[in-house]
Amino acid sequence: MIDSLKQMLGFGPATDYRALLKKGAQIIDVRSPGEYQSGHIKGSVNIPLDVIGKQLSKIKKDKPVITCCASGMRSASAKQILKSNGFTEVYNGGGWSGLEGKLR
Repeated sequence: MIDSLKQMLGFGPATDYRALLKKGAQIIDVRSPGEYQSGHIKGSVNIPLDVIGKQLSKIKKDKPVITCCASGMRSASAKQILKSNGFTEVYNGGGWSGLEGKLR
């Protein structure tokens, strides 16, 4: 149970986010529009957590998906929503600013 909780929150083995981007990964920022406007990763798409289940058609199922938010909690929830809707390669990138640093 601890391992699944760690994975859900993004504390598993190190993920090479740059390699995922080279594979065409999509970055989905699940914060509110206001939070997104105050700063975000260039090229990311803002789909707030509270509407992500209704906007699945905006996300490609055949490409990796990296979710991010402010701290990693909402992105963990978004990852689970996507997984339960048939997305197979989904990663919790955690907080957007930390993820941005890992993409450089």
